[in-house]
Amino acid sequence: MNRHSDNIIEFETLDSTNRQCGRMNLDHLSEFTTVWAHIQTDGIGQRGNRWISEPGENLTFSVVLHPTFLPPAHQYELTKAMALGVSDWLSELFVQLQTDKIHIDDTAVKIKWPNDIYVSGRKICGILTENRINTSYETAVCGIGVNVNQIQFGTGAPNATSLAILTGRHYELRKLLTDLLKCLQTRYGQLRSKPGVATLDRDYLSRLLNLGESHRYLYRGKEVSAIITGVSQWGLLRLTSSTGEHLECGMKEIEYIWR
Repeated sequence: MNRHSDNIIEFETLDSTNRQCGRMNLDHLSEFTTVWAHIQTDGIGQRGNRWISEPGENLTFSVVLHPTFLPPAHQYELTKAMALGVSDWLSELFVQLQTDKIHIDDTAVKIKWPNDIYVSGRKICGILTENRINTSYETAVCGIGVNVNQIQFGTGAPNATSLAILTGRHYELRKLLTDLLKCLQTRYGQLRSKPGVATLDRDYLSRLLNLGESHRYLYRGKEVSAIITGVSQWGLLRLTSSTGEHLECGMKEIEYIWR
């Protein structure tokens, strides 16, 4: 294990960067302490799924935060900030890379509720934020996995993409991580101010995948056609079905139908 001046704690191999944070005394770690593993053997995804990553090919890391300024009821604002930080970074990267051979519009970067990042309809990043809340918000560990240099994905990730697939280039991971952390810090800074929160809300909605579009979903085990209209302050997805029914859904209540 090596600690770097930029507050990154680097490991060659870990079961999970989020679990490693749980084994540490988080109260003694400064904000944006980052646990980075080159190889993650048992990454944690949403809905209890595993995050599968080829050894040394992708970014797998967790960021420690102390958002004590945020009321517990507003914890979804942190989810928005982290998702926007990743999407900002990707959008900036694609703008910098634009050539005759590489042309990816920054509007192709979308946030799939609640906080996966998609590019041109395919998943490039997963985010899992685990909160520690007693009477007030104490600590959050934000685990992030970005597909970078991996080219092939198994049947468990049929809708995956990576930077290498999208651009045909190979990337140096340390530089990417440093740039990504800067984008996360910028959005986290917005979270601290009232005007900044309004900006987060606006930008999150503007990048929300399928917003205002009719698509098929599996809602409580039943297929429905619906339009996403927004997200509640509690982080519930709001939709209007083709029959006019207004829905507010938790993560375990609704699934996207991709076929």
